[in-house]
Amino acid sequence: MFSSYRLARHLQKEAQAQHNNSEFTEEQKSTQSQEEFKLEDLKKLEPILKNILTYNKEFPFDVQPVPLRRILAPGEEENLEFEEDEEEGGAGAGSPDSFPARVPGTLLPRLPSEPGMTLLTIRIEKIGLKDAGQCIDPYITVSVKDLNGIDLTPVQDTPVASRKEDTYVHFNVDIELQKHVEKLTKGAAIFFEFKHYKPKKRFTSTKCFAFMEMDEIKPGPIVIELYKKPTDFKRKKLQLLTKKPLYLHLHQTLHKE
Repeated sequence: MFSSYRLARHLQKEAQAQHNNSEFTEEQKSTQSQEEFKLEDLKKLEPILKNILTYNKEFPFDVQPVPLRRILAPGEEENLEFEEDEEEGGAGAGSPDSFPARVPGTLLPRLPSEPGMTLLTIRIEKIGLKDAGQCIDPYITVSVKDLNGIDLTPVQDTPVASRKEDTYVHFNVDIELQKHVEKLTKGAAIFFEFKHYKPKKRFTSTKCFAFMEMDEIKPGPIVIELYKKPTDFKRKKLQLLTKKPLYLHLHQTLHKE
């Protein structure tokens, strides 16, 4: 009868042989030939593997897989048919990212300093929303675009918000601009897209966005207005999200050598 001990012993010897990066010894070759698996032995493994790989509440506990969350590419959301939320809508034109795919929640480190060049750190403090407490797993996507909506730096996603309180979603996270300020093209802007998960539709949606232009780069706190989605990277058809005094709260730090 097939023995799990034989399988474990065989795999252990295989791993040891690869670790030593050497040929099999005569003793290993002899053992290998004596314990060679037969087709009928491998067939006995089939029901075990199926049991492991198949979701089954009775074995030995509920291990139902977590459904994947779809994150939409810029400009993709407006092509989907869905009901607009009360304060969402508008028109705009996004552009696909021109940089490699990113991992959500992974922020990039500060660039090396250069003499006479300025680096910018933007601390995203909080965003004001009337339904802040209802947003599921909210985060902010930060990108730098030229006048044509083309990326000038890699796109970054903040981690999920640290807390929600009253009409604010708090982040308190630093974003390091991935280009020296002096190297940004004329007319560039830094975009902040507020995103949250919609369980009924099973995708992560942009709720609103804000942007900061080059003449607004200065040390200290700043509050910027929120606009209706979809994100208009070309800044041609902008509609305020609300008439209420709700903004994105930032704090800028400039580093110059």
